[in-house]
Amino acid sequence: MDRLTQMATFVKAVELGSFSAAADDLNLSPQLVGKQVKMLEQHLGVSLLHRTTRRQSLTDFGRAFYQRAKMILADMQAAESLAAVTRGTPSGRLRVNAPVTYGVRTLAPRLLEYMVRYPQVAVDLTLSNDLVDLVEDGYDVVLRIGELASSGLKAVPLAPYQCVLCAAPAYLVRRPPITSPWDLRQHECLAFAFSNGRTDWTFEGPEGRIDVPITSKLTINQGDPLLAAAVAGLGVVLQPQELVGDALRDGTLVALLPQYRVPASPMNMLYAPDRRMTPKLRSFLDFMREALGARGTP
Repeated sequence: MDRLTQMATFVKAVELGSFSAAADDLNLSPQLVGKQVKMLEQHLGVSLLHRTTRRQSLTDFGRAFYQRAKMILADMQAAESLAAVTRGTPSGRLRVNAPVTYGVRTLAPRLLEYMVRYPQVAVDLTLSNDLVDLVEDGYDVVLRIGELASSGLKAVPLAPYQCVLCAAPAYLVRRPPITSPWDLRQHECLAFAFSNGRTDWTFEGPEGRIDVPITSKLTINQGDPLLAAAVAGLGVVLQPQELVGDALRDGTLVALLPQYRVPASPMNMLYAPDRRMTPKLRSFLDFMREALGARGTP
C-alpha cells in the first residue's frame, strides 16, 4: 500500500482523534484506517499510538513522526500545486472564511457557480463572525466586513455591505412613530453582537451624520435569529439587505426612515502577500471580483 496514503491516514486519525472519525472523513471503514496505521507501524518497526479500549494517544515517537509527516504531506501538496501552476488549471483545495450572514446569503450561492465553473477545485468554507488569523488558521482567503486594520495582508475590495433599518407592522402600530433616527431611543432595537451595532446605529441625512445610542433586551451574534425576532414584532432591526430583502418584499417587514441613509460597510477579500498565486487562488479572486465586486449584484 502507498506509504504516503498510510501517512495521510495516520495524520488524519491524530487530528480527528479516532479511527472512526478519520474513516468518516476519508470515506473508509474504521477497520481499513486501523489496518493502514498498523502497516505503517510495521514498516517503521515502532509503535505510533498507545491503544486502549476507550482511547488512543501518541507515543513519544508517534508525536515526533506526526509533526514530520505533516510537513511531508504539506510539501507534497505544494509540489502538486506547482504542477497545477504549470498546467494553468485551477485545482486543489481552497480554504475560505467568511462572516455568517454574508456567507449564507451572498457567498454560498456564488460559490456553487464557482465550483461548477472550476470542478477540479475543492472548497472548505468556514462561516464565523469571529476574527480568524488567515496565516495561523491556514486559510487561503478571508472575507471581512468593515474598515481594515493594518495587517500586511493583500485586500481585494468587493461591493460594500449595505444594511436596512426595518420593523414589523405589528410592532410599529403599538409604538411611537419613527420619523427621525433620534426616535429610536424610545424603541426596542434588536442588536447585533459584533461591531458597534450593539451600542450605536449611524445614519446620514439632511443634517449630516447622526450616531444614535440604542438599548436592547435582545442581542444576538447571528443575523437570522435577529430577522426572526423582528418579524415576530420584538423590535427594530438594522441588518443587511440580503437578509431582510424577502421580508421587505412580502411586507413582513417595513423599511424605516427612507430619507436617511445607513452608511455602507467596506467588504474585502484578504490573502497573504507571500502566498503563491496559484490558479485556484487567482480563479477565486477573479470570480468573486466579477460576481460580487463594486459593480456586481450580490
